[in-house]
Amino acid sequence: MFKRGLLPMLIGLMSVLYIFFIPPDPVALKVAFKLIPMLLIILYAVRKLPAKPSLSMQLIIVGLFICMVGDGLIAFSFVAGLGAFLLGHLIYVTGFLRMFSSNKVRLMAILPIALYSFFIGRQLIASLLVEGNDGLVIPVIAYMLVISVMAFSAIQTGNKLATAGSILFVISDSILSWNMFVSAIPYGDIFIMATYYSAQFLIANSVTEFRSKEEAKSISNSI
Repeated sequence: MFKRGLLPMLIGLMSVLYIFFIPPDPVALKVAFKLIPMLLIILYAVRKLPAKPSLSMQLIIVGLFICMVGDGLIAFSFVAGLGAFLLGHLIYVTGFLRMFSSNKVRLMAILPIALYSFFIGRQLIASLLVEGNDGLVIPVIAYMLVISVMAFSAIQTGNKLATAGSILFVISDSILSWNMFVSAIPYGDIFIMATYYSAQFLIANSVTEFRSKEEAKSISNSI
């Protein structure tokens, strides 16, 4: 259906179209174009799957889909969108943990992740309380904990693409939350979506590395 390399180019093109050219109104049009890159990313990931994908690979596809649902919901309800993304991250965590391949160096990642989450979280909670958004404190804390666990679990797989994607996801959400609740970031919307689409593309592409690892393991077991 697609020549090699054409689908990634189309994903990039539609991402640029959404980020730079689609106006904020009407909202329905904005949301539709926001979802197109994610639909293409999911298609890209599905095309990378083997004939009999493992459960971990299937979970990555499901996580991508749930995040796409969150993309749509967050335009109408921040809490609903946050909930969908939280679920998507939990699914990613489940998939990554099934590919657990840790060592002492990877385990040390818990320190920078914890420090970063503490710094960002403290600023967010302080701003939420000052603005009277007390009801968002618990959902935001829960989300930060889950996305931190997602990044940590991705690193423990040893999969470079999953690791890079998870870190970009944390960066994207950090910019989004800081922009919404602490202070405006110049060109924030551009940075948010550019890092977000890149994160999801890398996570989708991590299926290839997981597939190669599982195939190598299968050959080794059969010898």
